[in-house]
Amino acid sequence: MNVLVVGGAGYVGGSLVDMLSQTGHSVRVYDALLYEESYRKPVDFVYGDVRDAARLLPHLRWADAVVWLAALVGDGACALNPEVTVDINQESVKWLAEVFDGRVVFMSTCSVYGAQDATLDETSSIGPLSAYAVTKLAAEKYLEGKNAIVFRLGTLFGVGDHYSRIRLDLVVNTLTVRAHREGHISIFGGDQFRPLLHVSDAAQAVLESLEVSNTGVFNLHRQNVRIIDLAYQVRNHFPDMAIERSDVAFEDSRNYRVSSDKAQEELRFKAERSIDQGIEEVKELLDASRIRDVDNPRYTNQAFLTTFNTHLHYAGGADR
Repeated sequence: MNVLVVGGAGYVGGSLVDMLSQTGHSVRVYDALLYEESYRKPVDFVYGDVRDAARLLPHLRWADAVVWLAALVGDGACALNPEVTVDINQESVKWLAEVFDGRVVFMSTCSVYGAQDATLDETSSIGPLSAYAVTKLAAEKYLEGKNAIVFRLGTLFGVGDHYSRIRLDLVVNTLTVRAHREGHISIFGGDQFRPLLHVSDAAQAVLESLEVSNTGVFNLHRQNVRIIDLAYQVRNHFPDMAIERSDVAFEDSRNYRVSSDKAQEELRFKAERSIDQGIEEVKELLDASRIRDVDNPRYTNQAFLTTFNTHLHYAGGADR
């Protein structure tokens, strides 16, 4: 197939494009390079904003399938400019649903469930707590009845490829950086659950979804982990690390566990990469000084967009 990866220069896209390039598919990346300075992979590339319909439409006409990764991602990043968040995360997908009849693979988020104590499947009630989750849920609705598969991703971690920007604002990656640099981790609360998934397992699920006819919404995660337990798991890789725990309430009130049974049964989804593997991947980058400045805002969506807020007015983001 001709596969258009919209937002393909990002965190998920980096791993996915590598996988697609090893198949018989023809791959084209459409991305605004919001967080990047260049795109160097040897695949067809188009620089463009998802809000630029005239520029994007010819590439949709070329495509048999579209993987839509483009979004402003994360609660804090989306709160900076809610109007732009709606345009990029929601309205662009509404337009996609109106003009494209081929296969669509769309990245949503388990954040749509909000704060709940039960283990949640795709039929559970939703309770989005942020502009990020609200706009992703609205975009899901636009794709109902289409030849579309929607993945509600758990919190991603690990290293997906050798070119794209790594995100250091995701809990596994963040705790690994703190353990490496500071020798201790501070945990607020700690009883919050997060469903975790390696970035390359997310990409693998996308790749395989191009070959099946299933449609609808699917949760994707490897395991549900309490934040305090994750901190102890990180300490297994940094034996001298100290853990400081505070009962002070943290501003992020999300607490949820999910089931991916539907994806396992209907799509034969299986997460192959462990949390320990992801910790080691990030640790190896840090040990080898391959990240010169972990405090550079480029590695954190909210920090980068706060520092360079005017970028939001000119460029559509890529899902990273």
